[in-house]
Amino acid sequence: MSNTNASFLKEMGITTWISRDSSANEEVPVTTAEQTAKAVNLSVENISPRYQWWFIGDQAQGDTQLLLQNIVRLLGLTSHEWLWLKPSDKLAIAEKLNPEVPSVAIAFGGPAAQKITGEREPLNQLRETVLAMSGDDLEDIPVLATFDLSHLINRPKDKALLWQDLLLAKSVLHSL
Repeated sequence: MSNTNASFLKEMGITTWISRDSSANEEVPVTTAEQTAKAVNLSVENISPRYQWWFIGDQAQGDTQLLLQNIVRLLGLTSHEWLWLKPSDKLAIAEKLNPEVPSVAIAFGGPAAQKITGEREPLNQLRETVLAMSGDDLEDIPVLATFDLSHLINRPKDKALLWQDLLLAKSVLHSL
């Protein structure tokens, strides 16, 4: 079973999976990448990341922190495959960028998207568009703008639009 499926099952509260195809109906525990690495005595830090996700916006706290954790879990990201940065910390991306690993940036909120891309349009015009990060060493990193996490807490119906933005980011990342 893939880690993505395991993440979805775990999110639904299913910790054991029974295959209908299995003649013995063996129970298969649902595990995360970290649990799998520990089971085979590997350090998670020694596992090469598949992707680099750069989440950029105001510092997540309280309910927004919980929302961010759920986003990371639903995307199936391990702790070394994503990083949260303030828009003013854009230069940290250049320092931590691994050119051999595909990268994508998610800008939470219009001001964050405008700051890292140099665009001037409002968020509703920046969404659903693949933008480029401004800066000589960073122009190859695609940026997708979405709602600020606090906006999503106050307007939960917009979480469906957030999910569309994340799916677009995944498709961009897979095409790199």
